[in-house]
Amino acid sequence: MRRIRYQEIADELRRRADAAPAGSLLPSEAEMSTEFKASRVTVRRALELVRDDGLIAARQGFGWFVATEPVRQRLESLGTIEAQIEGVGKVSERRVEEFAFEQPPARVRALLRTDQVLRVKRVNFADGEPFAVVTVWCPSDLGAQLSRQDVEARPFYELLDIELRGATQTIGADSAEPADARLLGIRVGSPLLRCQRVTTDRRGEPILVSEHLFPAHRTEFVVDLPQAEPSTTPSGLRLVD
Repeated sequence: MRRIRYQEIADELRRRADAAPAGSLLPSEAEMSTEFKASRVTVRRALELVRDDGLIAARQGFGWFVATEPVRQRLESLGTIEAQIEGVGKVSERRVEEFAFEQPPARVRALLRTDQVLRVKRVNFADGEPFAVVTVWCPSDLGAQLSRQDVEARPFYELLDIELRGATQTIGADSAEPADARLLGIRVGSPLLRCQRVTTDRRGEPILVSEHLFPAHRTEFVVDLPQAEPSTTPSGLRLVD
């Protein structure tokens, strides 16, 4: 029996989805329309068939990607990305992209109150796929004994011989710049979750400032809210100018 064109395209997309890593992006509908020499309507019908099979999914700003279960991170206690990833049964890896002692940006200087820091930029992987781009700033006197190999093998929390008090984490939305999009394997301008964390020692003094960039379709943050007085305003909400 003659196959309808959108069914033929759907068969090819199923093969690609089966062979591709979970969470990886598919070409845009316009690119697929050109590749398959078919109209956007035909391509969209094929994509919807494959989505109905549970093999692919779509989100605003990302387009279509191989279906994946987002990695959920709980924010009830201070912890590392690695612990969160491993806690849901995924293999955690990291790769250091940049390691330098330098002057910090103004906002980091104001928090750490120092003119020299160790800056480390790395990519975190979950089951071999890029899951986060993380930049950490540490006062140079604390990071002086650390090497690139050290920070690639273990989290800062394990490397610094300092008792921690806790951290403040701020989560917002952003879009991927070219360098970070390349590291995360997503398109420039794709939605990101941007998390900024300030970790303090027992005296409440900031000792680490970090920035975490997560592709919005690969992660979720879970917060348990205690019972409180009824309110329409979420606890901890701050307005941003």
